[in-house]
Amino acid sequence: MISAPGPSFTEALTASGPPLVLDGGLAHLLEAAGHDLSGGLWSARLLADRPEAVVAAHQAYYEAGACTVTTASYQATFEGFARRSIGPDRTAELLARSVELARDAARRAEARTPGRALWVAASAGPYGAMLADGSEYRGRYGLGVGELERFHRPRLEVLAAARPDVLALETVPDADEGRALVRAVRGLGVPAWLSYAVAGGRTRAGQPLEEAFAVAAEAEEIVAVGVNCCAPEEVAPAVAVAARVTGKPVVAYPNSGERWDAGAAAWRGPATFTASRLTEWRRAGARLVGGCCRVGPEAVAALAREAAGSARRVH
Repeated sequence: MISAPGPSFTEALTASGPPLVLDGGLAHLLEAAGHDLSGGLWSARLLADRPEAVVAAHQAYYEAGACTVTTASYQATFEGFARRSIGPDRTAELLARSVELARDAARRAEARTPGRALWVAASAGPYGAMLADGSEYRGRYGLGVGELERFHRPRLEVLAAARPDVLALETVPDADEGRALVRAVRGLGVPAWLSYAVAGGRTRAGQPLEEAFAVAAEAEEIVAVGVNCCAPEEVAPAVAVAARVTGKPVVAYPNSGERWDAGAAAWRGPATFTASRLTEWRRAGARLVGGCCRVGPEAVAALAREAAGSARRVH
């Protein structure tokens, strides 16, 4: 955390008051700034090539009103970097750098508006993100829970050693991978949230949400559960299930609502993400709210304004 004295992320998470506001889509903002994110590393490539662009994107979200940003490490893995002839030592440096860049952005944002408590969430995407073939939206990789735990643990150890405020285990498509991630964060000394990608009221792999959230219900390291990278319409029902099954604070950061047309490599349809949905999400149990793909600083700013006034409208 940047501001001192002040609450830790977990303390703020469990306090009463307006919901905490997360950032929006990092890749969306970087692409809008003209950066080419094609290839298997996605925004993680810029950790080495254009770190100042990553800082600027994080800072834009802080200044839009987000109190927490997620690092550019979603698709950063030892295996993914190795495919591009980047060794383990350099990969570890880049993973740690993702946290350092977000910290730098928080310091710059606080210099402009002193007194804010700003936090950094170290992003860890699913196994399918490393494959970069769309399987992160399907799950069911053919690997067991133990194999998935062994894949995730080394990266999470490096990210935890960089001392983020929280680990964001995000866009998880499969309850089995959720179970592996819960095991992989044990003993790291950094709290984590576990967030599933969902569709049709189930995980992307087709499991009931009750089953998916139950894997984190008794895990002390998991301080919040929820959903991300889904349609805004999916949020409220999923949030209600997450709150009921786990009793933990709930995180929700959906996409813009547009649909990705893989054949045309283009987004289709209207955006349905609006700040006015916050009241419904909060009533369902959401404590952390933000946006994912195609949600930018303007939408986050609107969400922050809505969050600031939402407490008196919930009851």
